[in-house]
Amino acid sequence: MSSFDKDIAVTPKGDSLFAGNVSDNWSIAGIPNGGYLMALLTNAMLQESKNENILVVTATYLSRLKPGPVDLAVENFASSLSLDRYQTRLIQDGKEHIRAMGTFRPSNMDRTYDRCEKSAPELAPLEQCLAAPSVPTYTLLDNVDMRLDPECAGWVTGKLSEKSEMKGWIKFKDDRPFDALSILLMADAFPPPVLASLGSVAWVPTVELSTSLYQVPATKWLKCQFRTYFMSRGFLQEDGEVWDEDGNLVAACRQAARFKKAK
Repeated sequence: MSSFDKDIAVTPKGDSLFAGNVSDNWSIAGIPNGGYLMALLTNAMLQESKNENILVVTATYLSRLKPGPVDLAVENFASSLSLDRYQTRLIQDGKEHIRAMGTFRPSNMDRTYDRCEKSAPELAPLEQCLAAPSVPTYTLLDNVDMRLDPECAGWVTGKLSEKSEMKGWIKFKDDRPFDALSILLMADAFPPPVLASLGSVAWVPTVELSTSLYQVPATKWLKCQFRTYFMSRGFLQEDGEVWDEDGNLVAACRQAARFKKAK
């Protein structure tokens, strides 16, 4: 079992309550990554749902939490012939820190009208991209292999871009194959796009994150692109796309986050 699978594992406690443990293996400066936490909450919902496929998950991050034991309270609030809808509350030390809502679909849905009016982002070859270095307390980077396209990696050396864009390649360092839960992590693993235009001088915690899943990729690498077009009153919006190496759309995501310039 990979470390990611161990770190999103949940144990039933009865009455739709699950025990989990927030690992420190997927953190940035000691704070667990939002996509990793979303995968943990979604795994609990999948244990309850009659459907095995994620359509969309939205998480609201209420307050910061620390690595350690948590409880996950799952509730089914609506179901139809094809869709299951659940919510999960993550509770640590008696306090709710995250609430997620997920919609789950069956495998046999009609694909007659599949359509995509965008193409995968153009990326520099892997060997020309900047590998994200290991950084103390940035344990996420110890577990994912991330390569930033040179076009948006200038902020690392102080050469800023005119646009807030982050794009590149990503996979697990242990080459764990992708599944739906791992895509939730990958869709939130890249640095915030605003760093490309303003530099590594900001605190950008996620307020709300929504990720829609379209298919599970079979390729070794994912091609990702994230863009911030709007920032106002201390908040910003980030839009992201995750593609496989064959040019198939895997997931799309949108998040609202706070922006606070470091002192």
